Amino acid sequence: MITLNALYLARRLLRRPDAHKGDHGKVLLIGGAPTMAGALVLAGRASLYAGAGYTVLMMLDAASALVIPEQPELMVHAAKDYEDPTRALAAIGPDVLAIGPGLGLDSLAQQWLQAALAWAGPLVLDADALTLLATHAHLLDALRKRPQTASLTPHPGEAARLLGWSNHDIQADRAAALQVLIAHTQSIVVLKGQHSLVGAPGNAPHQCMEGNPGMAVGGMGDVLTGCLAALAAQGMRHHLGLHEATCLAVQVHALAADRLVARGVGPVGLTPMEVAMELREVINFFGSLQPKA
Repeated sequence: MITLNALYLARRLLRRPDAHKGDHGKVLLIGGAPTMAGALVLAGRASLYAGAGYTVLMMLDAASALVIPEQPELMVHAAKDYEDPTRALAAIGPDVLAIGPGLGLDSLAQQWLQAALAWAGPLVLDADALTLLATHAHLLDALRKRPQTASLTPHPGEAARLLGWSNHDIQADRAAALQVLIAHTQSIVVLKGQHSLVGAPGNAPHQCMEGNPGMAVGGMGDVLTGCLAALAAQGMRHHLGLHEATCLAVQVHALAADRLVARGVGPVGLTPMEVAMELREVINFFGSLQPKA
């Protein structure tokens, strides 16, 4: 297995002196069903700290659209205000779409996932979006038929549901499971866990050697989703494709957690919000490094 070495890609995100927010992409994150708004907020904050020019949240639970008073940079929409998700996507006009954090599994969640799968741009799928793919064949078929490859970020349980395997089967041979997931979904896949694996159709798989047990807490995957979406959005204007953005996001996310633990923040009690805030430190540090002569 090849060791993941993607941090040099952060140099492509350097900003010109005359840069404006439109140069760094608009991210739309969809989720936040009742009781699960926090997942979408975490993804949104990670997108901000990872550098997206705009971050927009589509909150499925209208009552939760006001839960972020301390993050005014986030633009929040209530799904109830849109009768047609497809038209909503066209009206908002994102550069990158990510769906899944706190999405839920009801009919409304399915409608938004169906619209996301039909959308033509870069797409990130996580959490409940992956469970819906595993339980609704027409959604998985729509994923496979997309003209542009999507990026999926399953943990072992979600991977097991996608393949109809057990968690033990996934963990017994993670490298083999990754390859089956890629073939099954025709997508870029991050198989999360200790030393997360990243692979894509036609590309050699890589293993991330960063990361620590402090990351074993709810919400860390939502932070990765927001980070990935932000890097992909910036990458559209900085020569960074979705596969490269996925590799960079996985390593940045894990290294951010390692840097915090090295400073005595965790591993016990390390929070996803702390990791989200550390993303910008990692991106700016490696983005500023000059290549070796």
